[in-house]
Amino acid sequence: MTEELQELGLKVGHRRIGRLMRENDIKIVRTQKYKVTTDSNHAFNIAPNLLDQDFSADGPNQKWAGDISYIWTSEGWLYLAVIIDLYSRRVIGWAVSNRMKRDLAIRTLDMAVALRQPPEGCIHHTDRGSQYCSHDYQKRLSKHGFKVSMSGKGNCYDNSMVETFFKSIKAELIWRNRWETRRQAEAAIFQYINGFYNPRRRHSSLGGKSPLAFERKAA
Repeated sequence: MTEELQELGLKVGHRRIGRLMRENDIKIVRTQKYKVTTDSNHAFNIAPNLLDQDFSADGPNQKWAGDISYIWTSEGWLYLAVIIDLYSRRVIGWAVSNRMKRDLAIRTLDMAVALRQPPEGCIHHTDRGSQYCSHDYQKRLSKHGFKVSMSGKGNCYDNSMVETFFKSIKAELIWRNRWETRRQAEAAIFQYINGFYNPRRRHSSLGGKSPLAFERKAA
């Protein structure tokens, strides 16, 4: 909030903003308890952890990371899969479904590949979920020349950049609203990712820039 106001030409600091927020009863939405959604009880092959919690990258399409989370609606659960380019934190692929199956992960990957056309050797990191370990998903990764990387068993910190995105979208969008239908939630997610998160949301790790602004500056 401080950086947004400074960009508008207001000379304010973090302390003043904090005081004004308290005086106007503006509160931060806290994240809720982490819930495990990974189904790692399967017979598919497990790839080694190539990232080893090193989420830095010198340029785009060097390291991608993906995961699946969940949103409650009055119609039932809606599952959201995303792929993020770790260089800029940009969401480059996403899809939703009422089932947490491999086609959800595949549609997300197809979107990311169509958008970015990654070079051979790009690291693709996920957890050990059956969706990502499935033969169909691994065939696609092999076809596009990805280096496959997977988190350690039950270790959410191995994929913390994507977990951070899910915490952001839930605190800034999901938990602030009641979703009557899955379609309603899907439309809001689309607007959040394409209208706010990628083009406008600032990241301290990117020098206060949004993912798209960071990529444009580096180009």
